[in-house]
Amino acid sequence: MEWVEITGSTIEEAKEAALDQLGVDTDEAEFEILEEPRQGLFGRTRGEARVRARIRPTRPRPKNERRDRRRKGSSRSSSSSSDSGSAAADADDTDDTGGSEPPPQRTGRRRTSTDDKAAATKEPAVSEQSEQSEQSDRDVDLTAHTAIVSEFVTGLVEAFGAEAAVSIEEIDEENAEVRVEGDDLGLLVGPKGATLSAVQELSRTVVHRRVPGTAAGRVRLDVAGYRQRRREALERFTTSVAEEVRSSGVQKALEPMNPADRKVVHDTVNTIDGVATVSEGEEPRRRVVIVPS
Repeated sequence: MEWVEITGSTIEEAKEAALDQLGVDTDEAEFEILEEPRQGLFGRTRGEARVRARIRPTRPRPKNERRDRRRKGSSRSSSSSSDSGSAAADADDTDDTGGSEPPPQRTGRRRTSTDDKAAATKEPAVSEQSEQSEQSDRDVDLTAHTAIVSEFVTGLVEAFGAEAAVSIEEIDEENAEVRVEGDDLGLLVGPKGATLSAVQELSRTVVHRRVPGTAAGRVRLDVAGYRQRRREALERFTTSVAEEVRSSGVQKALEPMNPADRKVVHDTVNTIDGVATVSEGEEPRRRVVIVPS
């Protein structure tokens, strides 16, 4: 996913603004602090905080860490073999007669056919592990990602005993939407979309377990057009409030919203001249304030 760069008076303010722009919660994003405000005279701060953020990719343990573990395992095995060989050599070099004459010097243990077979058996295993590690680090193709979510949702609809059709809509190169259409689907939506949000999180978990790697995009879930209707209603409401703020010159705070809804508000206000948005508060009571610009 692409990084976004945000500035703010503090690091925390910049991070919160980045979360609003990405439309995700804190645990779904990762940050890079590019610049921190500097302390000036009398405790005043100079400059702004600048951070980069993106939606956190779902990755398995880094490949170099897994390789380090394999190297440690190989080192222990080599050490054990070396110790065994040294013990055997010491036993062979012991003078059975008890004399002081040193034993004949040996140039080394001769390699046997059994050793060759063991080495030949180990090499493909290491190569296979390396190949599996590289595969696990590859991006999860958006098409495969969407197909897994669609399959999961189809099974869930059948388990609920509902009659519905599941379809896939490609929004752009990095976003797709799985839509469930049918009658009497309120049980899958829940109060204020709570059940729908829970199913969305479950679908992400299913994808991560089925195909470990970095998600190449985002797949949203919509049931009976709930998200689309809410998005359109929120856009209309935001436009109305923004026009009121622009004409009166008085800022207005909206009700607390989840990150996805706050993103809709930010995106809508950004298309209107004379107004801007800021976020305030902490989750889950964080809200958007529309201000004159």
